[in-house]
Amino acid sequence: MKINIAQIRLKTADFKFNLDNIIKNINSDCDLIVFPQTDVEELGGKDLVFDEKCMSAQSQLYREIADKNYKQNILIGDILIRNGEVEVADYGVFDICGKKVYVSDTFEEDVDCDLYILAKNRYYAMHTYKEFVESINTRCDFIYINTLGIADENVFAGGSFAKNSNNELVMQMPVCREDVDTVDFSRNIEFTDEPLEAQIVDVTTFALKEYCENTGFKKVVLGLSGGIDSALTAVLAVKALGAENVLGVLMPSMFSSEGSITDSLKLAENLGIKTVKEPIIPLFDEFMKKRERLHDLAEENLQARLRGLILMFYSNRENMLLLSTGNKSESAMGFGTLYGDLAGGFNMICDLTKTNVYKVSNYINRDREIIPQEIIDKAPSAELHPGQKDQDRLPEYAVLDDIIEMYLEENKSAEDIYKKYDKTVVDETIRKIYRMQFKRHQGCLGVRLTERSFCNGVNLPVVQRFY
Repeated sequence: MKINIAQIRLKTADFKFNLDNIIKNINSDCDLIVFPQTDVEELGGKDLVFDEKCMSAQSQLYREIADKNYKQNILIGDILIRNGEVEVADYGVFDICGKKVYVSDTFEEDVDCDLYILAKNRYYAMHTYKEFVESINTRCDFIYINTLGIADENVFAGGSFAKNSNNELVMQMPVCREDVDTVDFSRNIEFTDEPLEAQIVDVTTFALKEYCENTGFKKVVLGLSGGIDSALTAVLAVKALGAENVLGVLMPSMFSSEGSITDSLKLAENLGIKTVKEPIIPLFDEFMKKRERLHDLAEENLQARLRGLILMFYSNRENMLLLSTGNKSESAMGFGTLYGDLAGGFNMICDLTKTNVYKVSNYINRDREIIPQEIIDKAPSAELHPGQKDQDRLPEYAVLDDIIEMYLEENKSAEDIYKKYDKTVVDETIRKIYRMQFKRHQGCLGVRLTERSFCNGVNLPVVQRFY
């Protein structure tokens, strides 16, 4: 039996796109072609599953394919289409070309079949793909099929693969790229794992392209501060959408260093993006003219909110998606201003700690300088008062990020983390993670890159008195 695997893009409840893309990729030169799950629930449709009109359209998709009466067997998730009929598996089992084919959304080792097909759209999370491939210990021919697409914060990044009955890898499909290929269970290949930084670039840029295509945005706008977060976001946006579709806005204040302007302009030149300069000093001075200057948090937040105001103006006026540029470390500590630098419609780096932001930035510069080295080398600062540095209010990022990852990603207790770091620092970090949930609750949508992202996987109460 000749089997083709079709790792294709699918969109949540976009039945015309999904139908067209399935039909386009049906190859007559095979006995069975395997497509990913395409039903609304498996593509992140949430409560759309309760919409009768939507469910009817989903059923119609399968019917329209069946009406074309293709000669080959077409498996879409756990739905088999053949001989003009739409079939659902009897206890997960189909008889296809005399072979016992078992289809499921979970893997069980003790199933008696000739071919096991695991059809489950699996979201991307760092450090999990190789482990997932190795976790499949099969005694029959095996296919895992995953789609490409986004379900809000979750990114389905492909990576479909196949193993033979000796548990040897025989096929591995790429991440974030459509692919249709014939599986050969007689061969044996080595597992290929891209560098983590390359995966992050691929996944975040794919997610932005998909988000814009699904929501109708053609262009994006972001603030360029001269810092590493906005620089990395700008690079990723250009890679995703092209330089002509990215606008950088420079909004210096009375506390901005000369480098924040020159470094931003150098970055923009390297990327080939257009910039505009909108100083916030006149707006700030006009507002404070009748108010006492206390140089306090309220005045710092006013600066951030004036910037958010300007960015939202460009977003509305030019119909551009505003990209927020906060990272996971800042989000954990509440190091951002509501309706200011947290304003935005989409965030590509929200699940990257500051440490990982630097790793990806250095990876981007591996062949030539794209992000100016001055941006990478400078001490991080919000520049909201003279001489301000992030580490005035936060632990060193190497320490902070390790605590965040140990507590959130590795699910370690505070007592375990005390063995490595000062108890006071650990307790204050954990306390802030909880106390700053109210800000994250009002944050924009972003790209999930870890199993326990603030986008999804970490579900903390806003109202609580324990921390």
